Amino acid sequence: MENFSLILAIVVVTALAFDFTNGFHDTANAMATTISTGALKPKVAVAMSAALNLVGAFLSVEVANTISKGLVDENGIRPEVIFAALVGAILWNLLTWLVGLPSSSSHALMGGLIGATVASAGFGAVHSDVLVTKVLLPAVAAPIVAGLAAMLATRFSYGIGKNADGEATRKGYRAGQIASAGLVSLAHGTNDAQKTMGIITLALVAGGAIAPDSNPPTWVILSAGLAIALGTYIGGWRIIRTMGKGLTDLEPRQGFAAQTSAATAILASSHLGFSLSTTHVVSGSVMGAGLGRKGGVVRWSTATRMFIAWALTLPAAALVGAGAESVMDLGDWGTAAVAVFLVGASAAIWKISRREVVDHTNVVDDTAEPAGVVTTAIAAVTPPPAGIVTEDLSVTIPAQATTEPAPATPPAAAV
Repeated sequence: MENFSLILAIVVVTALAFDFTNGFHDTANAMATTISTGALKPKVAVAMSAALNLVGAFLSVEVANTISKGLVDENGIRPEVIFAALVGAILWNLLTWLVGLPSSSSHALMGGLIGATVASAGFGAVHSDVLVTKVLLPAVAAPIVAGLAAMLATRFSYGIGKNADGEATRKGYRAGQIASAGLVSLAHGTNDAQKTMGIITLALVAGGAIAPDSNPPTWVILSAGLAIALGTYIGGWRIIRTMGKGLTDLEPRQGFAAQTSAATAILASSHLGFSLSTTHVVSGSVMGAGLGRKGGVVRWSTATRMFIAWALTLPAAALVGAGAESVMDLGDWGTAAVAVFLVGASAAIWKISRREVVDHTNVVDDTAEPAGVVTTAIAAVTPPPAGIVTEDLSVTIPAQATTEPAPATPPAAAV
């Protein structure tokens, strides 16, 4: 560790700051449906998720190795390149958090790394085969697979439980939601915390602090796990609101189906070393669960904005990373300018967010946008599944209807 320079220390601290933003940006992945259905109180949910994220960080290093050894060429990558990559990833995380869109922290990190690497060493330093097989293909396939699995699981659960006692069934599925939410949190720790481990390990190799092809040191694993756990506990309430209420309205059995499907997909990808976006997986499973219930709808206007954010994540973070690397090539003052820009932009985003505060006290307020003309019409003509009682009984039907027209209202007197 005698080669642990100032720039390397800055990179490590910045990487942990990214890990913190990853934590509060992705809290919704594990706990949005659990909070929206009332299975857990908001603060209890994020505390539970934080603890399990920390545990999950110690279960595997396969994804960390994909980032540190597979995506870009370790040779010739300087710590400044990694700092530039983190600038792009952090700013994209904060911007999407500000507008409440569940985009991928993983793709923001990889986009920033690819952009900074290309600006520094050219396209040849990016391993395109790894990018395609372990990043891009899973990004497309994972939400589709998780969504289909959640839709089928939802339909199956309603089919086998249509004659069951409604209240007892809801209680059972709420308990199942708590267990499945814990599994998602554990899976998130095995996947997302490792991305920061991988980026720090890559920085240590680039700075000469550890040998090439090394696994993440223990202190890296611990610090990355603690950073993502702390961010998770802070709670990304804006994105929790979108994921829990903005995409669709879920009942406990739908939440259980969505979370179980998502956790299975994430754990499988972690075992295979795929740098999967947990946001994509959970969003896909939530939409699948919404479509799996008769009368359920997906708010496609919200989903469309989310899909656009997904498509922009890699190129947007890459452009910022490449720009930051180009400025840092000008010397120490360029590095200082990029650091000041990062701090100033982050502070500005936080200040803007204070204009409309979303926290644990109002995260479940019913402020979701309308479902849209098509989905509302479908829901109106589709009967709810057996055993489901609609809670909104505010509209009453007169006991006896009459065909006579109502008496005309006399015109108002002229003023």
